[in-house]
Amino acid sequence: MNPPSAARGFRPLKVIDKVRESSTITSFHLAPAEPGGWRAFEPGQFLVFRFPADNERGHVLRTYSVSCAPGHPGRYRISVKREAAPHPGLPDGLGSCHLHDTVAVGDTLMADGPRGDFHLDRTSARPVVLLSGGVGLTPMVSMLHALAEQSDRRAVFIHACDNGEVHALGDEVRALAASRPGIDAHFVYRFPTEADRAAKRHQAEGVVTRELLQRLLPLDDYEFYLCGPPPFMQAVFRLVRSLGVPKERIAYEFFGPATVLEPDGAVARAAPVPAAAAPAPLAAPAAGTAADGAITVTFRQSGRSARWADGTESLLSFAESHGLAPAFSCRAGVCGTCKTGLVDGTVRYFEEPLDDPGPGQVLLCCARPQGDLVLDL
Repeated sequence: MNPPSAARGFRPLKVIDKVRESSTITSFHLAPAEPGGWRAFEPGQFLVFRFPADNERGHVLRTYSVSCAPGHPGRYRISVKREAAPHPGLPDGLGSCHLHDTVAVGDTLMADGPRGDFHLDRTSARPVVLLSGGVGLTPMVSMLHALAEQSDRRAVFIHACDNGEVHALGDEVRALAASRPGIDAHFVYRFPTEADRAAKRHQAEGVVTRELLQRLLPLDDYEFYLCGPPPFMQAVFRLVRSLGVPKERIAYEFFGPATVLEPDGAVARAAPVPAAAAPAPLAAPAAGTAADGAITVTFRQSGRSARWADGTESLLSFAESHGLAPAFSCRAGVCGTCKTGLVDGTVRYFEEPLDDPGPGQVLLCCARPQGDLVLDL
């Protein structure tokens, strides 16, 4: 859950510094432009930014993880990779290129948040592994600050990227690792340069492997935090599971279907759910709850129904676990992509949507049913 906040909604944040961290990543240091604009965050959470755009909404929303320490009120830092078009003829990343190419010190950005359930469990005493790829290190650096400054837990920071030219915040991580006993930092470069080798900027070459994790992690009951691009996430999630780590000890930030992380299609952050029943002719259930207390979710277009499983993360995860593939982007109630028709029944939002989906609509990614439900899906 998000930490308590005195207010929600967009407010202005002023850019007080802009620092180039690598050939592709730049940090933006932000401070509230108005009294009361500061909202505490948990290490790992993100801010939502609203940028002007030539579309029917007049703006686009983009999310960026906070990369600074959580224990210093009044400031945020986001570290953003400039996402150029992957192929000729395709557009550059709108939000990241706007930040890199247009935004300057003194400018004001509109931001909501912090938001997100991916954050360090600061109530736990277990050892921590922070495992990231590419720009996925940004929430991990915030977590490492919290571990270094506010905890004596053992922590292992493992980061994979191409080489030292694109590696951001490396010196900061090294300094945090040296700040107290019990913190180790290990960098894996896929294509190191001769300068990287000469300066000893990395400890391993290639990719993160099972053998590497076994060598770095003495037998212990670790909690794992994973963040990175989809191919990286698929690979490291399966590596960590192959070491016998239970799913309950793995948290991740992953903007893709959770089901692709496991070969058997299980949803990693949800409790196990029954296998989907074979599609059957749709009955017309009335909204409510069965006598035995069970809740039935019916997908009208797909012609199938299933009983809601307690512990399931969201209606989006539930639909995915039953063979459906609703459109989505953020999985955090921000973008509105997963908006679906609500034919019958009511829902409860465990994360308040950034924009009201409107009557007869529901955002699947941040809602759970309050009784029997019929969705236009």
